[in-house]
Amino acid sequence: MEFSGSQTITVSIERVWAYLLDVNKVAACAPGFRSLEELEPEHWKAVIAAGVGPVKAKFTLDVTRPEMQEPNYMVVKGRGKAPGSAVELEGRMRLVAEGAERTRMDWNAHVVVSGTLASVGGRLMSSTAEKLTGQFFDCLKANLLAVDTAEASSH
Repeated sequence: MEFSGSQTITVSIERVWAYLLDVNKVAACAPGFRSLEELEPEHWKAVIAAGVGPVKAKFTLDVTRPEMQEPNYMVVKGRGKAPGSAVELEGRMRLVAEGAERTRMDWNAHVVVSGTLASVGGRLMSSTAEKLTGQFFDCLKANLLAVDTAEASSH
């Protein structure tokens, strides 16, 4: 499955980039996030619970960030398993400054799900992915704006 989109965040590109570099902050916005363990720089083990329709699974993912070009391009790759299912994903993100306090994030993701989750929940996969993506970006924007507001009021 292929997914893509564009988000506008009313925070500087430097702030968005710094936030995205903090894998713990980003992971906390992932729907179903359970835990994250750093194995080595740019390599993590993540546990995420996912559900499509009636099928629920807890995935243990091997996640890497193989490519970054500060402050505007990042690639994240992950692969993992849950009992009876597997997932492989690759996400690419490009940041574009649209003025001093506005950043556009163009992103795309390629996701392959196999096993029980795909066979039982296949028809619901796209709508579920769209809903989860929306939740992720809502969280990301809210956190970035909250940090921005807190720092502005402390000056």
